Amino acid sequence: MSPADYLDQHESDLLSLLRDLVRLDTTNPPGRNYGVIAQRLADELRLAGLTAKVHPVPAREARRHLPEAKDYPRCNVIGRRRGRGAKRTIHFNAHFDVVPVSGQWRHGDPFSGQEEGPWIYGRGTADMKGSIAALLLALRALRATGVEPLMHVEVSFTADEETDSMLGAGVVVRRRDVRPDYVVVMEGGEKESICCGHNGVVWLKVTVHGRAAHGATPTHGINALEKMSALVLALEEHRRELATRAFTSPNGVRLHPTLNLGGVFGAGPGGKINTVPAEAHFTIDRRVLPNESVADAERELRLALRRAAAAIPQCRITVTKISDNHPCYSPPDHPFFAAMADCVSTVRRQPAVFITSSGFNDMYFFSHFHKVPTLGYGPCGQQCHAIDERARIKELVNSAKIYARLLTSFAG
Repeated sequence: MSPADYLDQHESDLLSLLRDLVRLDTTNPPGRNYGVIAQRLADELRLAGLTAKVHPVPAREARRHLPEAKDYPRCNVIGRRRGRGAKRTIHFNAHFDVVPVSGQWRHGDPFSGQEEGPWIYGRGTADMKGSIAALLLALRALRATGVEPLMHVEVSFTADEETDSMLGAGVVVRRRDVRPDYVVVMEGGEKESICCGHNGVVWLKVTVHGRAAHGATPTHGINALEKMSALVLALEEHRRELATRAFTSPNGVRLHPTLNLGGVFGAGPGGKINTVPAEAHFTIDRRVLPNESVADAERELRLALRRAAAAIPQCRITVTKISDNHPCYSPPDHPFFAAMADCVSTVRRQPAVFITSSGFNDMYFFSHFHKVPTLGYGPCGQQCHAIDERARIKELVNSAKIYARLLTSFAG
């Protein structure tokens, strides 16, 4: 029996595992149940024939970067399997945290893992516990069929990608806990598309300071909401300038830097309907192209904010940085990319293409710190970060087949 045949016959095992993982609520923030899922994933890696260890992030280091880590400890999982006679190491990475849920879901519980038709529903099915389940079943398939991987295999399941990854993939690469020659981050590409780069991001919080006054005498105050509204409109000039820049992906798609204003916004303390608001705030999500730098993007954005505020009478602002994530790009001309394209084309029976993701993921950490060929590919799905997130069952199996084929067809 081939690994592909095994995976066809054990689709139910893949779905059962994914359902178990989805039912573990690993919402971040704050970072729930990390220890529980880490232990389960370590057990699953051992079941698939790897050695595995849970690596807690030291409490002092975690709290220094993230105060809430005191109550929600951080940890990562690393697994290894030696390939017989292998000279190179291939590394697979996925994150196990998920974004918070909201709204009314089709099956009630957003952590149900409910199947319906060709889909499995639940937070994390698409982003990205589906990838984890697909890899684990691919590894099981190799062990069950007695097929040896052509390279040493490393796996990292990491925390906090949905915030900034610094206590997840960031810790793993900075400590040199892994030593890959090639890396597959199991998201960013899907179906026939293989990701060879991604945008970065700068997140800022802008606080607008006004002066409180009685609602009956609003001219005695400075209305922070009105100043914030004017500031938001004034940023259109910077948005238009950004729209003139572009990065062309290998598939010919042109990406442009974007600004998303007010993902989070609100008033300061003391708000009341008959009070002039003394404070207002909003966030900015600035996507950074692979041919830009985070430092330049942040500098330009801060300058645009200062100039816009200066042109608005009595508009005083404070700008604080929330986080950033760097862009990355690797031209897909290395044999590793060709090998993955062959695997995707063979399993999917259509030509593979290389893309650059408008989102960000953990590819940067491995590409930048280890300087090795890094790509992104996984089952993905629909409604990531939204209501009724779901993954197509066939795509989960296809991704498992692609991972298994890469492990048994490419030796580096």
